[in-house]
Amino acid sequence: MTKGNKLTEGRILNALLGLAFPIIMANVLQTMYQLIDTFWLGRLGANAVASVSLSFPILFLVLSLGGGLTLAGTVLVSQHKGAGDQKMVNYAASQTVMVVFVVSIFLAAVGYFSASPLMQLVGAAPEILNDSVTYFKVSSWGFIFLFMFFVYQSLMRGIGNVLIPMYIVFGTVLLNLILDPLFIFGYGSIPGYGVAGAAIASIITQGVSAVAGMLILFKGKRGIKVRFSYMKLDWEWIKNLFVLGIPSSLDQSSRAMAMTAMIMLVTAFNSEIVAAYGIGARILSLVIVPALGLSIATTSLVGQNIGAGRIDRAEKVGELSALIAAIGLTFLGMLLFIFAEPLTRFFVPDDENVIKIGAKFIQIMAPSFGLLGVQQVLNGVFNGAGLTTASMLLSVCVLWVIRFPLAFILTHKTSLSYEGIWWAFPVSNALAALIAFVYFKRGTWKYKGVQV
Repeated sequence: MTKGNKLTEGRILNALLGLAFPIIMANVLQTMYQLIDTFWLGRLGANAVASVSLSFPILFLVLSLGGGLTLAGTVLVSQHKGAGDQKMVNYAASQTVMVVFVVSIFLAAVGYFSASPLMQLVGAAPEILNDSVTYFKVSSWGFIFLFMFFVYQSLMRGIGNVLIPMYIVFGTVLLNLILDPLFIFGYGSIPGYGVAGAAIASIITQGVSAVAGMLILFKGKRGIKVRFSYMKLDWEWIKNLFVLGIPSSLDQSSRAMAMTAMIMLVTAFNSEIVAAYGIGARILSLVIVPALGLSIATTSLVGQNIGAGRIDRAEKVGELSALIAAIGLTFLGMLLFIFAEPLTRFFVPDDENVIKIGAKFIQIMAPSFGLLGVQQVLNGVFNGAGLTTASMLLSVCVLWVIRFPLAFILTHKTSLSYEGIWWAFPVSNALAALIAFVYFKRGTWKYKGVQV
């Protein structure tokens, strides 16, 4: 594990990989929640997969509203850690935990009571509406647990302590692997809850991970000690948290709303197209995992080096991380291109039409995955420098000015039909990487970020 001053000195590659690998593994394991759900729900049929596919982008939208605050916690903690100020590391962590807890309660209530109109808004067909609403309502109760574990993860990543969160995720995924079929299909005296069972299983495992994370933070033996005395709301400090966090929340929210808008385009077609899109989106979420892992590691490294006054080293971190993402994810994209059909068949083994459509979606996206990785890790550079607004503006531009309009035009004005949605992904990925790279090379992020 990479610790303390090792992030601001020595070989950058060692520091980057020492942080990135456990983060990527933790993210892969977290993605397994959705993949396990999709696997077991696929045994119920395409409608079950489609109902959860509709819920996922809305869930992501709600989570993203608070997710920016956890990223802000990473930035603040990493810069204080780089500056060698342990008291401010603990203070920043305590304030972040309190704010995120309050926000999570509010979002849980909003998610639960808005489930039905949201599912209708995205165009859920009558045959999947009830399952979509039920899944969303049950999942909403887990927001508090989910946010508490996310804030724990983010704070520990900010100081470079990334192994223990990975172990916790691994344990809860194993638990979810057992609970998912138990609550979906039932066993003995436990009834089968169908689609809702997947959400129930996730809530139980999220609760376990949240309790474990908070116990570690309050005990204070792993580099951060959260104190109740530091939790009295400091409005000046909270303002700084929101200055960093709101653009990141808007960044993630714009992505989630774009996913929702794309779903609305997809639901204009039949349930087979929706199911194929859901499978393709799951594969895409798996590909984003290593990109986000590198991005988060880059944020922590850049933040600590800026806190230590090592701007030159922060720039080198960005260059190396972008190169690794470009090469690694291009290779992964090639593998997914080759194995697109068996991957799709794994999720929906008995529907040949969904398999054919889903495989085509994956093959169209796959060649651009390296470019997606470049854009993600450069966003990590901007976030680490405190310039979260740059990431937000890039997302809004690429998703709303390029991807969604292009998908709409290609589906409605050309003979591509639903495949126009597929083609909008690689085009927007390429342009996102180009814009991010040009901004990175200009270097203005080194001087305009929020440093604490």
